[in-house]
Amino acid sequence: MNKTVVITGASRGIGRAAALLFASRGCDLAVSCRSQTSALASLCREIQKLGRSCLTFTGDMGDPLSCEAFFTQIRERYGHMDLLINNAGISRNGLFQDMTPEQWQQILSNNISSAFYCSQQAVRMMLPRQSGCILNVSSVWGQKGAACEVAYSATKGAVDSMTKALARELAPSCIRVNAVSFGAIDTDMNAFLTPDEKTMLLDEIPMGRMGTPEEAAQMLWQIYESPAYLTGQIVVMDGGWI
Repeated sequence: MNKTVVITGASRGIGRAAALLFASRGCDLAVSCRSQTSALASLCREIQKLGRSCLTFTGDMGDPLSCEAFFTQIRERYGHMDLLINNAGISRNGLFQDMTPEQWQQILSNNISSAFYCSQQAVRMMLPRQSGCILNVSSVWGQKGAACEVAYSATKGAVDSMTKALARELAPSCIRVNAVSFGAIDTDMNAFLTPDEKTMLLDEIPMGRMGTPEEAAQMLWQIYESPAYLTGQIVVMDGGWI
């Protein structure tokens, strides 16, 4: 395909699975993570074994200077980009009244500021070519809200709104913007669940299980490969849960 794909939060979970899938389909990768440098290096080696090029960057995409440094390297290495997957994000489970200002700022930075800054950098590269695609990784809690995950829900709701607004702005330039609103995916983000809590969760999901990172990656691929007329959409993948 000779496409260049940029994925944030790629050291594990959905981001890692997506990077490997897109590499297996002939794409070159630029991947970032906030701190798991060794895991990102391991991913890079796997991508190279698939015969594709891989650029790695460790830094906080919620920091505009770090984000700019990452995209400067992308421009120097590849000269262009075709797809940005805004996957970086964190969750915090706990009572609303107990969240500290520092925790609130951290989840804002990781979940929405990172998507804003990366999208801004990506658009500047895509506009001259009048083509490109942005995919935002969202959550069903952005639409429905979750008790004890108020901050997370709020940031994912913001991601959904940004997706719709940016899609309207960029459609005349032939740049598509969509999001996938995932349900429960079996990643480290859900590791806080006790066995009993996990059983209760699975009982609520009609399919009786969590989705896998590989299934999530396949959905991202399918939306990327979808007709050019698909933009501004929040596609839900949750096993019939919500």
